[in-house]
Amino acid sequence: MATTSPARIDDDLYASAKLAGEVQSRSASQQVVHWARIGREIEASSSISQREVAEVLAGSRSYDSLSPKEQAVVRAEWSIQIDERRAALNLAEEFAAHSRSWVELDESGAVVHHGGVDATVESPEAPVKSGSRRSTAKRRPSA
Repeated sequence: MATTSPARIDDDLYASAKLAGEVQSRSASQQVVHWARIGREIEASSSISQREVAEVLAGSRSYDSLSPKEQAVVRAEWSIQIDERRAALNLAEEFAAHSRSWVELDESGAVVHHGGVDATVESPEAPVKSGSRRSTAKRRPSA
């Protein structure tokens, strides 16, 4: 008989497990257990060297020297690290602290100018206001 014990996981991991679990017809808890089993198998695998993976992640070994399975482990770890760094970014706060302006699209697709002297909102069809620049470079068709 399987026993269960409570475990604390962070909100981001739970949300990811919930999304991934829905695709696989698993609950978030079942998805976390599934991922834990995969991690256990990877660590126990004789075809994956945790030392070599750790050396690549530390920057002291070439990614290209790893086997395809080891590269997959490294890519998964890099993805986690990128997500963590992206979540920690607050570019709006950083730009405002350095008096830099920036633009972004709001939910309706309107261009919103932040910072600077005149923060404005433009609808997607609206002409660019004087003093503003919009790229006129044409994209090359993809091959």
